[in-house]
Amino acid sequence: MKLKLAALSIALLATGGAFAQANDTIAKVKASGVVTMGVRDSSGALSYTLGDGKYTGYHVEICNGVIAALEKAAGRKLEVKYQPVTSQNRIPLVQNGTVDIECGSTTNNATRQKDVAFLPTTFVEEVRIAVKANSGITAIAQLNGKNVATTTGTTSVQTLRKNERATGVDFKEVFGKDHSDSFLLLESGRADAFVMDGSILAGNIATAKNPADFRIVGEVLSVEPIAIMIRKDDPAFKKLGDDTIKAMIKNGDLDKLWTKWFLNPIPPKNTRVGLALSESTKAAWANPNDKPMEDYAKK
Repeated sequence: MKLKLAALSIALLATGGAFAQANDTIAKVKASGVVTMGVRDSSGALSYTLGDGKYTGYHVEICNGVIAALEKAAGRKLEVKYQPVTSQNRIPLVQNGTVDIECGSTTNNATRQKDVAFLPTTFVEEVRIAVKANSGITAIAQLNGKNVATTTGTTSVQTLRKNERATGVDFKEVFGKDHSDSFLLLESGRADAFVMDGSILAGNIATAKNPADFRIVGEVLSVEPIAIMIRKDDPAFKKLGDDTIKAMIKNGDLDKLWTKWFLNPIPPKNTRVGLALSESTKAAWANPNDKPMEDYAKK
Protein backbone atom coordinates (compact mmCIF):
# COMPACT_ATOMS: atom_id res chain seq x y z
CA MET A 1 0.00 0.00 0.00
CA LYS A 2 2.85 2.38 0.90
CA LEU A 3 4.46 1.67 -2.45
CA LYS A 4 1.18 2.37 -4.21
CA LEU A 5 0.72 5.62 -2.28
CA ALA A 6 4.28 6.65 -3.07
CA ALA A 7 3.75 5.90 -6.74
CA LEU A 8 0.49 7.85 -6.70
CA SER A 9 2.18 10.81 -5.01
CA ILE A 10 4.94 10.83 -7.64
CA ALA A 11 2.37 10.65 -10.42
CA LEU A 12 0.38 13.52 -8.92
CA LEU A 13 3.53 15.60 -8.53
CA ALA A 14 4.47 14.90 -12.14
CA THR A 15 0.98 15.80 -13.31
CA GLY A 16 1.02 18.97 -11.24
CA GLY A 17 4.38 19.85 -12.71
CA ALA A 18 3.03 19.30 -16.21
CA PHE A 19 0.06 21.57 -15.50
CA ALA A 20 2.34 24.23 -14.02
CA GLN A 21 4.68 24.00 -16.98
CA ALA A 22 1.79 24.31 -19.43
CA ASN A 23 1.42 27.96 -18.42
CA ASP A 24 5.14 28.57 -17.87
CA THR A 25 6.65 28.83 -21.32
CA ILE A 26 10.17 29.52 -20.04
CA ALA A 27 10.14 26.32 -17.95
CA LYS A 28 8.52 24.39 -20.80
CA VAL A 29 11.15 25.27 -23.41
CA LYS A 30 14.00 24.93 -20.91
CA ALA A 31 12.93 21.35 -20.27
CA SER A 32 12.24 20.41 -23.91
CA GLY A 33 14.80 22.52 -25.78
CA VAL A 34 12.08 23.30 -28.34
CA VAL A 35 9.92 26.38 -28.96
CA THR A 36 7.01 26.20 -31.40
CA MET A 37 6.15 29.26 -33.46
CA GLY A 38 2.69 29.54 -34.98
CA VAL A 39 2.98 30.88 -38.52
CA ARG A 40 0.67 31.64 -41.44
CA ASP A 41 0.94 30.52 -45.05
CA SER A 42 -0.32 33.78 -46.57
CA SER A 43 -0.73 36.64 -44.08
CA GLY A 44 0.78 39.21 -46.43
CA ALA A 45 4.23 40.44 -45.37
CA LEU A 46 3.43 39.70 -41.72
CA SER A 47 3.87 35.93 -41.95
CA TYR A 48 4.06 33.68 -45.01
CA THR A 49 5.67 30.56 -46.42
CA LEU A 50 8.58 30.38 -48.82
CA GLY A 51 7.88 26.65 -49.34
CA ASP A 52 9.83 23.64 -48.09
CA GLY A 53 8.76 24.34 -44.51
CA LYS A 54 10.35 27.80 -44.45
CA TYR A 55 8.49 30.83 -43.10
CA THR A 56 9.34 34.50 -42.96
CA GLY A 57 7.82 37.95 -42.58
CA TYR A 58 7.63 40.99 -40.31
CA HIS A 59 6.03 39.17 -37.38
CA VAL A 60 8.20 36.09 -37.83
CA GLU A 61 11.30 38.26 -37.47
CA ILE A 62 9.89 40.03 -34.41
CA CYS A 63 9.17 36.62 -32.89
CA ASN A 64 12.76 35.59 -33.60
CA GLY A 65 13.79 38.52 -31.39
CA VAL A 66 11.49 37.31 -28.62
CA ILE A 67 12.87 33.77 -28.99
CA ALA A 68 16.45 35.07 -28.69
CA ALA A 69 15.45 36.59 -25.33
CA LEU A 70 13.68 33.34 -24.42
CA GLU A 71 16.91 31.41 -25.05
CA LYS A 72 18.76 33.67 -22.61
CA ALA A 73 16.05 33.18 -19.98
CA ALA A 74 16.07 29.39 -20.52
CA GLY A 75 19.86 29.28 -20.53
CA ARG A 76 20.05 27.12 -23.64
CA LYS A 77 19.84 27.12 -27.43
CA LEU A 78 16.32 26.29 -28.60
CA GLU A 79 15.17 24.42 -31.66
CA VAL A 80 12.50 26.51 -33.43
CA LYS A 81 9.66 24.48 -34.90
CA TYR A 82 7.13 26.06 -37.24
CA GLN A 83 3.47 25.16 -36.83
CA PRO A 84 1.23 26.48 -39.62
CA VAL A 85 -2.02 27.80 -38.16
CA THR A 86 -5.27 29.06 -39.64
CA SER A 87 -7.76 31.69 -38.55
CA GLN A 88 -9.92 28.91 -37.08
CA ASN A 89 -7.33 26.94 -35.08
CA ARG A 90 -4.74 29.53 -33.99
CA ILE A 91 -6.32 30.31 -30.59
CA PRO A 92 -6.99 26.65 -29.58
CA LEU A 93 -3.42 25.69 -30.57
CA VAL A 94 -2.01 28.41 -28.32
CA GLN A 95 -4.35 27.46 -25.49
CA ASN A 96 -3.52 23.74 -25.58
CA GLY A 97 0.24 24.27 -25.71
CA THR A 98 0.83 23.12 -29.29
CA VAL A 99 2.01 26.65 -30.18
CA ASP A 100 4.13 28.70 -27.76
CA ILE A 101 4.08 32.00 -29.65
CA GLU A 102 1.76 32.86 -32.56
CA CYS A 103 3.36 35.09 -35.16
CA GLY A 104 0.67 35.72 -37.74
CA SER A 105 -1.91 38.47 -38.25
CA THR A 106 -4.18 38.20 -35.22
CA THR A 107 -6.37 41.10 -34.11
CA ASN A 108 -6.23 41.79 -30.40
CA ASN A 109 -9.82 42.14 -29.22
CA ALA A 110 -11.65 41.87 -25.89
CA THR A 111 -13.20 38.48 -26.69
CA ARG A 112 -9.85 36.91 -27.53
CA GLN A 113 -8.25 38.39 -24.42
CA LYS A 114 -10.48 36.08 -22.38
CA ASP A 115 -8.65 33.09 -23.88
CA VAL A 116 -5.12 34.28 -24.71
CA ALA A 117 -2.67 37.11 -24.04
CA PHE A 118 -1.10 39.55 -26.49
CA LEU A 119 2.28 41.24 -26.59
CA PRO A 120 2.36 45.01 -27.33
CA THR A 121 0.78 46.05 -30.62
CA THR A 122 3.32 45.96 -33.44
CA PHE A 123 0.99 46.85 -36.31
CA VAL A 124 -2.28 48.81 -36.48
CA GLU A 125 -4.33 47.51 -39.35
CA GLU A 126 -7.02 49.06 -41.51
CA VAL A 127 -9.61 46.67 -42.90
CA ARG A 128 -10.25 47.46 -46.58
CA ILE A 129 -11.72 45.97 -49.77
CA ALA A 130 -9.73 44.52 -52.69
CA VAL A 131 -11.35 44.29 -56.13
CA LYS A 132 -10.30 43.76 -59.72
CA ALA A 133 -9.12 47.05 -61.19
CA ASN A 134 -11.64 46.84 -64.04
CA SER A 135 -14.62 46.03 -61.79
CA GLY A 136 -15.79 49.61 -61.37
CA ILE A 137 -16.25 49.00 -57.62
CA THR A 138 -14.97 51.88 -55.47
CA ALA A 139 -17.28 51.85 -52.43
CA ILE A 140 -19.25 49.60 -50.09
CA ALA A 141 -22.58 50.56 -51.66
CA GLN A 142 -21.46 48.94 -54.93
CA LEU A 143 -21.17 45.53 -53.25
CA ASN A 144 -24.96 45.13 -53.39
CA GLY A 145 -25.78 41.82 -55.07
CA LYS A 146 -22.07 40.85 -55.21
CA ASN A 147 -20.10 37.91 -53.86
CA VAL A 148 -17.72 39.06 -51.12
CA ALA A 149 -14.86 36.81 -50.05
CA THR A 150 -13.29 36.61 -46.64
CA THR A 151 -11.33 34.02 -44.66
CA THR A 152 -13.10 31.59 -42.35
CA GLY A 153 -12.48 32.46 -38.70
CA THR A 154 -11.78 36.17 -39.26
CA THR A 155 -13.87 39.20 -38.26
CA SER A 156 -13.70 41.16 -41.52
CA VAL A 157 -17.17 40.46 -42.98
CA GLN A 158 -18.75 41.04 -39.55
CA THR A 159 -16.96 44.39 -39.56
CA LEU A 160 -18.30 45.13 -43.03
CA ARG A 161 -21.87 44.24 -42.04
CA LYS A 162 -21.68 46.52 -38.99
CA ASN A 163 -20.42 49.48 -41.01
CA GLU A 164 -23.12 52.14 -41.32
CA ARG A 165 -22.35 52.54 -45.04
CA ALA A 166 -23.30 48.87 -45.53
CA THR A 167 -26.89 49.46 -44.36
CA GLY A 168 -29.23 48.00 -46.96
CA VAL A 169 -26.35 46.48 -48.94
CA ASP A 170 -27.17 42.83 -49.68
CA PHE A 171 -24.16 40.70 -50.59
CA LYS A 172 -23.33 37.01 -50.42
CA GLU A 173 -20.40 35.79 -48.36
CA VAL A 174 -18.00 33.25 -49.84
CA PHE A 175 -15.25 31.80 -47.66
CA GLY A 176 -11.65 30.86 -48.27
CA LYS A 177 -9.91 28.48 -45.87
CA ASP A 178 -6.92 30.83 -45.67
CA HIS A 179 -6.01 34.23 -47.07
CA SER A 180 -4.44 32.86 -50.26
CA ASP A 181 -7.59 30.82 -50.89
CA SER A 182 -9.77 33.92 -50.36
CA PHE A 183 -7.62 35.92 -52.78
CA LEU A 184 -7.92 33.11 -55.30
CA LEU A 185 -11.73 33.49 -55.10
CA LEU A 186 -11.27 37.11 -56.19
CA GLU A 187 -8.60 36.31 -58.77
CA SER A 188 -10.68 33.56 -60.38
CA GLY A 189 -13.86 35.68 -60.52
CA ARG A 190 -15.78 33.59 -57.98
CA ALA A 191 -15.85 36.68 -55.74
CA ASP A 192 -16.27 40.32 -56.72
CA ALA A 193 -14.40 41.63 -53.67
CA PHE A 194 -12.16 40.41 -50.85
CA VAL A 195 -12.55 42.09 -47.45
CA MET A 196 -9.53 41.78 -45.18
CA ASP A 197 -6.68 43.59 -43.42
CA GLY A 198 -5.05 46.05 -45.80
CA SER A 199 -1.58 44.56 -45.34
CA ILE A 200 -2.84 41.09 -46.24
CA LEU A 201 -4.63 42.44 -49.30
CA ALA A 202 -1.52 44.37 -50.36
CA GLY A 203 0.73 41.34 -49.78
CA ASN A 204 -1.46 39.03 -51.84
CA ILE A 205 -1.75 41.59 -54.64
CA ALA A 206 2.04 42.07 -54.66
CA THR A 207 2.57 38.34 -55.21
CA ALA A 208 -0.28 37.87 -57.72
CA LYS A 209 0.44 36.88 -61.33
CA ASN A 210 -0.60 40.37 -62.48
CA PRO A 211 -0.59 42.81 -59.52
CA ALA A 212 -1.85 45.67 -61.71
CA ASP A 213 -5.14 43.79 -62.15
CA PHE A 214 -6.18 44.55 -58.55
CA ARG A 215 -6.91 47.60 -56.42
CA ILE A 216 -7.61 48.32 -52.76
CA VAL A 217 -10.64 50.61 -52.62
CA GLY A 218 -13.41 52.03 -50.50
CA GLU A 219 -13.73 53.25 -46.98
CA VAL A 220 -11.63 52.08 -44.03
CA LEU A 221 -13.96 49.60 -42.35
CA SER A 222 -12.15 49.39 -39.02
CA VAL A 223 -8.86 50.07 -37.29
CA GLU A 224 -7.48 47.02 -35.51
CA PRO A 225 -4.39 46.41 -33.35
CA ILE A 226 -2.46 43.36 -34.61
CA ALA A 227 -0.19 41.61 -32.14
CA ILE A 228 1.77 38.48 -31.33
CA MET A 229 -0.24 36.01 -29.28
CA ILE A 230 0.88 33.87 -26.32
CA ARG A 231 -0.79 31.77 -23.63
CA LYS A 232 -2.81 33.50 -20.95
CA ASP A 233 -1.67 33.56 -17.30
CA ASP A 234 2.05 33.29 -18.08
CA PRO A 235 3.39 36.49 -16.48
CA ALA A 236 7.09 35.66 -16.87
CA PHE A 237 6.87 35.06 -20.62
CA LYS A 238 4.50 38.02 -21.05
CA LYS A 239 7.05 40.32 -19.38
CA LEU A 240 9.88 38.88 -21.46
CA GLY A 241 7.91 39.42 -24.67
CA ASP A 242 6.75 42.91 -23.66
CA ASP A 243 10.27 43.98 -22.72
CA THR A 244 11.73 42.60 -25.97
CA ILE A 245 9.27 44.46 -28.19
CA LYS A 246 9.68 47.69 -26.21
CA ALA A 247 13.45 47.39 -26.66
CA MET A 248 13.02 46.77 -30.41
CA ILE A 249 10.93 49.93 -30.66
CA LYS A 250 13.43 51.98 -28.64
CA ASN A 251 16.54 50.85 -30.53
CA GLY A 252 14.93 51.29 -33.96
CA ASP A 253 14.80 47.60 -34.89
CA LEU A 254 11.04 47.65 -35.43
CA ASP A 255 11.31 50.62 -37.77
CA LYS A 256 14.04 48.81 -39.75
CA LEU A 257 11.87 45.70 -40.00
CA TRP A 258 8.96 47.81 -41.27
CA THR A 259 11.15 49.26 -44.01
CA LYS A 260 12.44 45.79 -44.89
CA TRP A 261 9.05 44.10 -45.16
CA PHE A 262 6.68 46.84 -46.30
CA LEU A 263 8.77 49.30 -48.29
CA ASN A 264 11.54 47.20 -49.89
CA PRO A 265 11.27 44.26 -52.32
CA ILE A 266 10.61 40.99 -50.48
CA PRO A 267 11.00 37.33 -51.42
CA PRO A 268 10.17 35.20 -53.27
CA LYS A 269 9.28 37.48 -56.21
CA ASN A 270 11.12 40.61 -55.02
CA THR A 271 7.96 42.69 -55.18
CA ARG A 272 7.15 45.65 -52.92
CA VAL A 273 4.09 45.74 -50.68
CA GLY A 274 4.42 49.54 -50.57
CA LEU A 275 2.70 50.13 -47.23
CA ALA A 276 3.88 53.29 -45.46
CA LEU A 277 4.04 53.40 -41.67
CA SER A 278 0.65 54.76 -40.55
CA GLU A 279 0.07 57.37 -37.87
CA SER A 280 -1.92 54.77 -35.89
CA THR A 281 1.04 52.36 -35.85
CA LYS A 282 3.44 55.19 -34.91
CA ALA A 283 1.14 56.05 -31.98
CA ALA A 284 1.09 52.41 -30.83
CA TRP A 285 4.90 52.32 -30.88
CA ALA A 286 5.14 55.64 -29.01
CA ASN A 287 3.06 54.17 -26.18
CA PRO A 288 3.54 50.36 -26.24
CA ASN A 289 0.45 48.57 -24.96
CA ASP A 290 -1.76 45.52 -25.39
CA LYS A 291 -5.07 47.37 -25.53
CA PRO A 292 -7.83 45.56 -27.47
CA MET A 293 -9.54 46.74 -30.64
CA GLU A 294 -12.52 48.04 -28.65
CA ASP A 295 -10.32 50.72 -27.06
CA TYR A 296 -9.38 52.00 -30.52
CA ALA A 297 -13.06 52.22 -31.50
CA LYS A 298 -13.74 54.56 -28.57
CA LYS A 299 -11.40 57.20 -29.96
